[in-house]
This record gives sequence, structure tokens and C-alpha cells, in this order.
Amino acid sequence: MKRLDRRQALGLLGATSLGVATQVNLPTAFAKPITKPKSVAAVITWYTKGSHSDVILGKVLEGWKQDGGLGPNLKLASIYVDQFPAGDLARSMAAKHDVPIFDTIEGAVTVGSRSIPVDGVLSVGEHGDYPTNSKGQKLYPRRRFFAEIADTFEKHGRVVPVFNDKNLGPVWKDALWMYDRAKQLSIPLMAGSSLPVSFRKPNVSIPMNCDIESVVGIGYSGLDVYGIHTLEVFQAFVERRRGGEVGVDWVECLTGDAMWKEIDEGRIDANVFQTALDAVPHSTKAVRDYTDDQASLFQFQYKDGLLGSVFMLPGYASSCGLAVKLKGQSQPVATLFEERPDPHYPHFAFLLQAVEQMFHTGQPTYPVERTLLTGGLLDRLLTSRQQDGKRLNTPELAIAYTPVDYPNAPNPPLGYFTK
Repeated sequence: MKRLDRRQALGLLGATSLGVATQVNLPTAFAKPITKPKSVAAVITWYTKGSHSDVILGKVLEGWKQDGGLGPNLKLASIYVDQFPAGDLARSMAAKHDVPIFDTIEGAVTVGSRSIPVDGVLSVGEHGDYPTNSKGQKLYPRRRFFAEIADTFEKHGRVVPVFNDKNLGPVWKDALWMYDRAKQLSIPLMAGSSLPVSFRKPNVSIPMNCDIESVVGIGYSGLDVYGIHTLEVFQAFVERRRGGEVGVDWVECLTGDAMWKEIDEGRIDANVFQTALDAVPHSTKAVRDYTDDQASLFQFQYKDGLLGSVFMLPGYASSCGLAVKLKGQSQPVATLFEERPDPHYPHFAFLLQAVEQMFHTGQPTYPVERTLLTGGLLDRLLTSRQQDGKRLNTPELAIAYTPVDYPNAPNPPLGYFTK
């Protein structure tokens, strides 16, 4: 019997990820009508081992586990690469899979033609040699990437869905510009972190339209690089509250003794904080004895009165976590958001699964407004920190949207390609 290669298998199975392999907890092929793979262009900063480009494009090229097995029902048509560092994999992977690399974004999106032959664009503006501003934000070229993608759509008279990895911007004015430009051209746009769809330990969520009494998040690592991940998982929970998302009235970034004063004076529920902290691996030292010049409390109030509190504890905690107490519950529930390294950072498989759905349906799988809000929060919180914790009113963050009940790993999303 002739053995099928990966692309032949995809064609026969329409290998969109509707199931989960029990041993590795990754998407697998699922019986359904044959669907033709969607063609995608990639616009990336750089492609090295373990970079976001590797764990996203690598799954398109070589399967969910990046071992040549089944993967998303997508075909990489072209790549634009902004930088080629030591250890570059873009050239070797492109040659291996016969994917052309273009020296302009327009070239990649048009695949060297005078039209838009692709069905979607992956914009991965993460990792690379870029400057950092005074607030500690690494100035990835996400706006430039999106601007050139959108200009190419406008020039050639066709719009296709775009996924922007992590936060828009990352500077607020750039994030808002990208969002407005997408609306202007009716570009289906998704963005965000892989952690909201990752594995949770324990695997818990909260009901849609629930009443939240108190919620506390725990983050680690750099305030910019991991602040967005922590705010994204936090928002993925709180957006499920009754009434949906309504946006944020004010933010403040507190440090030192001011962080703990919020607990001591009762503005933050001490039990909810401790439950969140207990959910993540952390130092055995008492948390109040820990010092780090990046340790911060991200605090913000939603327009419906809910207080958001995220303790960023680099050097103390080593995972993102959260605890939430619902109305009528005696105790909060808590979870941590796993970042499993093997096989090849599987949480990115579940992120790509959601993106794949958008490329096949033409509609965002979940609202980009979540990431517009979290990116805006992070930008404003870092501004507050730069201003010694000043409380900032944020009328610009009155961002309302209706959340989608999209599952995290290892739960498979239902109803792919159904109308």
C-alpha cells in the first residue's frame, strides 16, 4: 500500500483539528467532509528555533507536533521575513517546503502576482532586534506589518482574514489605528495570546453570564512581554460575567508597600489573592518579603464596577494563574495556565486551531476587541507605572463587546465549518 505524505493526507481527511489525541493532547484529524486547504501568507519578524514563527508556521509546514504528521488544513504560500539573525530557520524551512520568501510584504501577500491569491495572512511580529521605549515596551513592527498588508488589500481590491500574534500595537495609538483600519476595510481580524486557549490546571472555567464578586490574577516575567499574556487570560475569564464586556474606567500600577495596602485595607479580597497565588508555582519565601524592581500590581476598574487586580511577580511566581469568586460561592476557584514545552509548545496548536477556523469561515473565531482592550490596558498601566502609580482615567478603553464561549485545550471546538 502506498504511504500518503502529509499534504495528501490533509487532502483526504480535511485535517482540521476537531479531536484531541489523548496521549499528547493535540488536535488530530476528524471525520468530516473533504475541504480544500486554505492558502496563507506569513509576515514575520524572524524565524529561529522556539520563536513564535517557529511554533506557528512550523505547525502549518510540518503538523501539529512538527514531526511531519497531520496538522491544520492550511498551506503556506509565501513568507516575508523582516530579519535574518544567526540561527535563522526561515531560509532552510522555506527551501525544504518549497515556499518562496519575498523581500516585501506586498510581494508575500500577492505571492508575486497582481492579485490576492491567498485566503488569509499570519502576521507574527514577535521576537527580533527592535528598540524598547521608556515604558519598557518592545516596539515590534506590528502596525507597519498590518499597514502594508491592508494597503495591499486596498490596492488589489480583495480583503482576506488576518491574524496578529499577541497584542496589537503594542503602543496604544498603534493598536487603535490597526483596529480602525481593519474596520475601515472590513478586514476580519483576530489577535491575542495562546494562553487563553491553553491547558489549565485544574481545567476549570466559569459559566457565561455569571456574577463575579472578586477576581485576582498572578503573572510573572517581564511586565511588557508577559503582562499581555496575564491580562489576556484574566480577560478571558471576566468577559464571561453578566452583561458581557463594557470596558474600563481607570487604571493604576502600584509598587512596593502600596501593592499590599490594597489587601490590608480590604479593596482586594485576601482569600482570593492567596487562592490565586497557591494555584501557581512560586518561591517558598513569604510574598511580602520578596522584592523585585518589576513587581507591580496592575489594578483597574471596569465600567460596571468590577475591580480587576493582577499581581505581576517576576522572580517569585513562575506561571500565570487566576482565582475568581462567584456570587453565592463560599470559596473561589483557581487555575494556572500551562505552557507545556513538548511537543513544540502545544498551546500554540490550539491558538492556530482557532485561527484556522477563521481562515476557513472568513469570520473571527473570537472578538479582536478582547485584545484591543488588554493591549490598551497594558499600555496605560505601564504609563501609570512610569508616573509613579498615578491613577489614569481611561475613556478610550470603554470597549464593549460580546464574548464567545470558545473552549480551551484539550476541549475540541464544535461545529467547524458549519453554518
